Amino acid sequence: MKEVFTGSFTQQEPIPETAIDAALAVMRSGRLHRYNTVPGEAGEVALLEQEFAAWTGARYCLAVASGGYAIATALRALGVGPGDRVLTNAFTLAPVPGAIASVGAVPVFVGVTEGLTIDLDDLAAKADQADVLLLSHMRGHICDMDALMAICDALGLKVIEDCAHTMGAFWGDVPSGRHGIAACYSTQTYKHMNSGEGGLLISDDADVMARAVMLSGSYMLFDRHLAGPPPEAFADLKYQTPNISGRMDNLRAAILRPQLRDIETQVARWNTRYRVVEDGLRDTPGLTLIHRPQQEAFVGSSIQFLLLDWSANRIADLLAACAARGVELKWFGGAEPSGFTSRYDSWRYAPSAPMPDTDRILRAIIDMRLPLTFSEADCALIARIIRDEVLALTA
Repeated sequence: MKEVFTGSFTQQEPIPETAIDAALAVMRSGRLHRYNTVPGEAGEVALLEQEFAAWTGARYCLAVASGGYAIATALRALGVGPGDRVLTNAFTLAPVPGAIASVGAVPVFVGVTEGLTIDLDDLAAKADQADVLLLSHMRGHICDMDALMAICDALGLKVIEDCAHTMGAFWGDVPSGRHGIAACYSTQTYKHMNSGEGGLLISDDADVMARAVMLSGSYMLFDRHLAGPPPEAFADLKYQTPNISGRMDNLRAAILRPQLRDIETQVARWNTRYRVVEDGLRDTPGLTLIHRPQQEAFVGSSIQFLLLDWSANRIADLLAACAARGVELKWFGGAEPSGFTSRYDSWRYAPSAPMPDTDRILRAIIDMRLPLTFSEADCALIARIIRDEVLALTA
């Protein structure tokens, strides 16, 4: 009788009791808005920003309503506007090109390698088409950041890092998000801290962050930001920057602060589960694991593998066979968008010429979440099921 997995791929761990207590305290106060504080009180959002800035090593931090809002705000703060072209990964999630389109700019897609990172040769070839690179560390895969920054610095490209899947990751000894002029993180339920929705934007650039604070809807209350630029940074731009309200509230910040204190432990737990699945799939004929460079300290909250040159029907058969045994796989190569998976040619507001090498890889990408509600035994079982079904289809 075939083994079957009975767990849920969407069930997250409960919010920590300390975070629940903090959230209850905010609710009992009634002061959910970030600027609704009493004299001498910083507020949960300002404290979260201060703590996240210290944790990443950034000078400034802004907490906002979502990761996508953080990206769009970073683009606006850099002066990106209608008609501008912005380079970004062909392999990413829809909110990334969506953020570019939301400011009236045009995404220019850069290819993907078999390591699921941005193709640096393609980046160098297209670098003269834009002034900004919105770099998506898609599904937690980090490219050679030293090589990427050398290309961007030489050609004058400003880099915004999308770190939705790399909160807690490093390239060498540099935290993810600390290479570019700004970085954006998500605290949506399936990310590394869970507030349902939420985002964080960091930068060392006082002008960029002052614009971001004003854009987020600070009115003239920017002096209440513990991790914001000094008042003089706002002297001129406070009259010129539109209010596009997208603040984080004290309730979500209260939920996040205890999670931030525990994130290194959570990263280690995710990586243990990742390695169990990776070991279980290793040397499976027809299945290609993703090479992780030694310099990359990643967060294994999901795992990907490639089914290179498989037909669409054969991949659909694998997904169906695994689903029948309780294993939920997602495919980024489908011709039509499905759930959160889609390809660059699905985003018809951002037309692009075909990229055959990238298309071959996108057609092959299989994705699977690894929630911390899975035990190591669960992960081993899941790997056995995937391996069994791949072998059955390659026999």
